[in-house]
Amino acid sequence: MINSYSSADKVLLAVDCIIFGFDHQGLKILLIKRDFEPERGKWSLIGGFLKRDEILDDAAIRILNTYTGLHDIYMEQLHAYSEIDRDPVDRTISVSYYALINIENHNEELIKNYHAEWFSIADAPNLIFDHNEMVQHAIRRLRYRTSIKPIGFELLPEKFTMRQLLELYEAILSKELDKRNFISKINSLEILNKLDEKDMQSSRKGSYLYTFNKEKYEEKLLNDFVLNL
Repeated sequence: MINSYSSADKVLLAVDCIIFGFDHQGLKILLIKRDFEPERGKWSLIGGFLKRDEILDDAAIRILNTYTGLHDIYMEQLHAYSEIDRDPVDRTISVSYYALINIENHNEELIKNYHAEWFSIADAPNLIFDHNEMVQHAIRRLRYRTSIKPIGFELLPEKFTMRQLLELYEAILSKELDKRNFISKINSLEILNKLDEKDMQSSRKGSYLYTFNKEKYEEKLLNDFVLNL
């Protein structure tokens, strides 16, 4: 048993954020071009180091706010990466988080200032260190969560059509869903508010708009419901 802190090895603790967004072209990921060594000029996840006065969640919130300008972001702690040689500069352990944001709501000037850019998942460049592994882990977790529980409303506008919701789920799950079956399952959950407003750009008759009912959703979670898409 170690009985002295002074004899223990000191290591750095990083927080890396896999930030997902969505638009009509599909699921996107926010990446940053590094302006320092090692791997200067290459693409990376957005991250930083844990400060002495922070817990991990606070560090992730700080990093997400710094690069997007957003508060109250949906995020989930994912995994710890501790390979000895994962960072060539110093012994560094990284804890990853994945986050979901609405691309329309983030601060575009911040994105530009930090040399960050949105990429579609399919066309994302190769990343530094073990960041590719982190992204794949996050995608698997997101798909699993989406297949059993409604998730991802943070990726949509406040008001959205059923078609937009379907397209979001298809983008996350990377497969085509039966439209009637999907709508039936979503409606049966009673977690959407149907509005009197319509999106008139989708068709001549227009498509009804919906909003997410967070209170009903949290109520359903207490009953441990499953979506089964």
